[in-house]
Amino acid sequence: MFTITYATIEDKTYVLYYGNPMPEYEFEGKIKDKRCYILRYKDKPIGLMRFNLIFDFIPFLTLIYIDEPYRKMGFGSKAMSYWEDEMSQLGHKMIMTSTQVDENAQHFYRKLGYKDMGSIVMDIPPYEQPLEMFLGKKL
Repeated sequence: MFTITYATIEDKTYVLYYGNPMPEYEFEGKIKDKRCYILRYKDKPIGLMRFNLIFDFIPFLTLIYIDEPYRKMGFGSKAMSYWEDEMSQLGHKMIMTSTQVDENAQHFYRKLGYKDMGSIVMDIPPYEQPLEMFLGKKL
């Protein structure tokens, strides 16, 4: 059975190991503000999602991660649907995310109805990376 719950302090090792690096205070804020979810299959953590508010009012998915053995099984789509529904219930009218142009995630988001909204060049050390593209969806 697939379930999604808010991350708790007990999930710290999983969140910090599988998520992009973040300071301790940011992790604590994610827990307090309920902006991090743990994806579980048969009660085992298999992934996570995190978000912030861009411009202080638009939910922006900063990370969706699913352990390799559980990819391509529909869990990502279910997790996104869960997050989108929750954001809609909170009164948000739009959501956003981003991905690098060399990653396949852009195709996943487009299949879910997200549209391209622009990009930025990140060329300042140590944050250099391929072009970061932004995608958004009306709720």
